Amino acid sequence: MGDQTLRVLTCGDVDGRLTALFNRVRTIQKKSGPFDLLLCVGEFFGKTAEAQAEWQEYKSGAKKAPIHTCILGAASQETVKNYPSPDGCELAVNITYLGRRGVFAGASGLQIAYVSGREALQEPAPAHCFTPKDLSALVAPLVSNSKFRGVDILLTSQWPRGVWQYGNQPEVNTKFCGAGSVADLADKLKPRYHFAAIEGAHYERLPYRNHMILQENAQHVSRFIALAPVNNPAKKKFLYAFTMVPMKSMEQAELVKQPQDVTENPYRHPGKDKNQRHKTGFDPAGDEEPASQKRPSDGDGSPWDGERRGQGGPGEGDGQQHHKQPRRPPQPTGPCWFCLASPQVEKHLVISIGTHCYLALAKGGLTPYHVLVLPIGHYQSVVELASEVVEEMEKYKAVLHKFYKSRGERCISFERNYRSQHLQLQVVPVPLDRCASVDIKEAFMVQAQEQQMELMEIPEHTDLKQIAPPGTPYFYVELDTGEKLFYRIQKHFPLQFGREVLASEAVLNIPTRADWKECKQTREEEEQCSGRLRDAFKPFDFALED
Repeated sequence: MGDQTLRVLTCGDVDGRLTALFNRVRTIQKKSGPFDLLLCVGEFFGKTAEAQAEWQEYKSGAKKAPIHTCILGAASQETVKNYPSPDGCELAVNITYLGRRGVFAGASGLQIAYVSGREALQEPAPAHCFTPKDLSALVAPLVSNSKFRGVDILLTSQWPRGVWQYGNQPEVNTKFCGAGSVADLADKLKPRYHFAAIEGAHYERLPYRNHMILQENAQHVSRFIALAPVNNPAKKKFLYAFTMVPMKSMEQAELVKQPQDVTENPYRHPGKDKNQRHKTGFDPAGDEEPASQKRPSDGDGSPWDGERRGQGGPGEGDGQQHHKQPRRPPQPTGPCWFCLASPQVEKHLVISIGTHCYLALAKGGLTPYHVLVLPIGHYQSVVELASEVVEEMEKYKAVLHKFYKSRGERCISFERNYRSQHLQLQVVPVPLDRCASVDIKEAFMVQAQEQQMELMEIPEHTDLKQIAPPGTPYFYVELDTGEKLFYRIQKHFPLQFGREVLASEAVLNIPTRADWKECKQTREEEEQCSGRLRDAFKPFDFALED
């Protein structure tokens, strides 16, 4: 397999600075050895007279590129004149224009898909723009092959819209950055590497997966890398070097290995799919409508610690978020113990109130500072939360980590979406000197096995929505290390499972407190406990900030 390894360089907008680029390439090759290929994305030619004069030196053969260089077409009307044919051609010794769009297949088996220019915003499209027909013509022959797994490399000048979803944020104005049709293209072609430019920024996104965990067979990950212009004054990275074995030469097991920092696919976030493709006009190979999601049915009532309560409990009328009204949570069909506006809420247990979530002392808690993070509106589970609610819930989790750490404790959180109708994220502190995180993880795994349940470890950046569509019953635990364990509930599930594990001898060693009913306090005792917690948490409470 080593004989198939290729060494590739990729650069951002050259803007006519050919000599500066090729001098840099020579330096790299002198230091690191020869590379097989240089790929250029963004604007290759410059618009000044000096840039045109420099190009003539290469076009005439007076100067020569030190490596086989493949470039994209014009990204502006001013540079269209430098391309004699839209179909691709050799422009100078070692400099090849790939063409308007297509697939370049090397003798090694390396497959490079490419689209030149920018997304057309009008008809007829200018010469430096691509159209939905261009993208469909590129995608259809590839995806129609039953053996298609993806392409090795995708080259575009524009960024894909929303590529930063679920990942690290780029230093660009995301409100105006990228094209939706390029995002659709990347989603369809599943490139192992996707390069783009023209935003004047360097951005290496965390790798993302091309399959849904537990629902689809494992596939390779994709990496998106945007490169800055050559010789930019801010000294942002404009050259990227990497090695690659063509996909066709790789064993499936090796190809689908997942790195630790892999995230969900940024192009498959809820509400995008079909509607977004209608906006771009790009609908290659006849996309299917996403399967409709079942709404969760009503279940039994739950108290503050997530257990059944004989006096009734929250009702869940419509657990699914509607895209047309993403900020309006579904309303309960009956009394709810956890909707903050409900008269059933025991408000003396409330510790902090944010904009979308609130913090409350757990009733009959495992420890004095066992808390719940709850949405103010009526949502059944994490997977049904609106994005702004998720954001604030994560914020509460982060400050709780800091709060417990200041007390010499680690933070363990879990959710049981089963026979509960209002989301309750249980957050339990465990003293650092009681046990290590690995011991807690093992305790959950062992007790699950004893009850014929298989807890599955899922990657740190996994979005639960990809694993458990709304209405799916599940149990989920997150350790202070960021490790996550997940179980899709099939039939019966021990309602006290999360508490039983944490109360066990291996963790807190308080087995008599596994059942919240055995830990009841008087109203006066609860008020005293919540008052102490409220005072202790105050320095960490972002909801108190102006």
